[in-house]
Amino acid sequence: MARALELAGQGRYGASPNPMVGAVVVDAAGNLVGEGWHRAWGHEHAETLALAEAADRARGGTLYVTLEPCTHHGHTPPCADAVIAAGVGRVVIASRDPNPVAGGGVERLRAAGLRVEVGLLGDRADRLNRRYRRWAVDRRPWVTLKAAVSLDGRIATHTGRSQWITAEPARRRSLELREEHDAILVGIGTVLADDPRLTRRLGLNPVERFLRVVLDSHLRTPTTARIVAENPASTVLVHTADAPSPRRLALAQTGVRLLEVAADDDGRVDLPAVLAALAAEPAVAVLVEGGSEVAGSFVDAGLVDEVVLMMAPMLIGGRAAPTAVGGRGVAEIADAARLAIERVTRHGDDLELVAVRPEEVDVHRTG
Repeated sequence: MARALELAGQGRYGASPNPMVGAVVVDAAGNLVGEGWHRAWGHEHAETLALAEAADRARGGTLYVTLEPCTHHGHTPPCADAVIAAGVGRVVIASRDPNPVAGGGVERLRAAGLRVEVGLLGDRADRLNRRYRRWAVDRRPWVTLKAAVSLDGRIATHTGRSQWITAEPARRRSLELREEHDAILVGIGTVLADDPRLTRRLGLNPVERFLRVVLDSHLRTPTTARIVAENPASTVLVHTADAPSPRRLALAQTGVRLLEVAADDDGRVDLPAVLAALAAEPAVAVLVEGGSEVAGSFVDAGLVDEVVLMMAPMLIGGRAAPTAVGGRGVAEIADAARLAIERVTRHGDDLELVAVRPEEVDVHRTG
């Protein structure tokens, strides 16, 4: 099962919105005869790949798989049926699938007369797919808040200068994060200040589908912005009912997608409504990259699952220099959101600090 988990992790850049799954087949004598992992959304699943490699040697053997074989027909036929047809005698599953659409594989396998065991290294399997589980159980994407900061927590100078706080190795790691998320999200302030492209460009993810989301309550995004001019079909501008009709028409004609959601008490887009809409895309994991007020609104709403800070060894200072997290904040230290430090990694002179909700900490480093 440890080998199956190792294989599953190789799907980090392509499996979503499906879970990462790995599978290993041993024959009746205990010899390894097949391996597989889910490489990319729409491609074959781990079980079918491992069983195909094992061929007739799978009969009477054991399948080790990190997630319950699926029972629904999506891009591929149900994996549970393939397992039954392969003639294995025993199936060892690390974790049940929390998605009601795909679950039920354990019962189908047992009904077919197979011996099924569940729970081996289950904690590791659950943490490996914690983003998928957030989406499947809560019907909202996993939210990763990412920022490049100085040692004193600034993301720019008091004049708004932010390029570049971190050096090239840390900036590349930031681009890698985009490759393992389904969508990137910023606020209109970032678009107006930086005119970013918000693209994947490392080629690590074989799936082209990637959403660029802008929170823009009144649709102030210029029609000349790069996120509009370049591949507009991948851009989603989220606005409220107060967005002026002329702006709606002008932007709709460019080919971008307009998404109207309810306004919150401050007149901004309602974040739970935004996440619900993105979950339906489906977007399993969303990377929030900026800016300070957007980050603060997610923190204020209690919607941050993971924080990734690229920290440079510099002091920027300045009372007017923006910090990584704005928003309302809390009045008492006791009310502050407590996260668990998961890991600290060095990239050249910069540090990558990763923190998650305490219940999601990956103590086995499977993610």
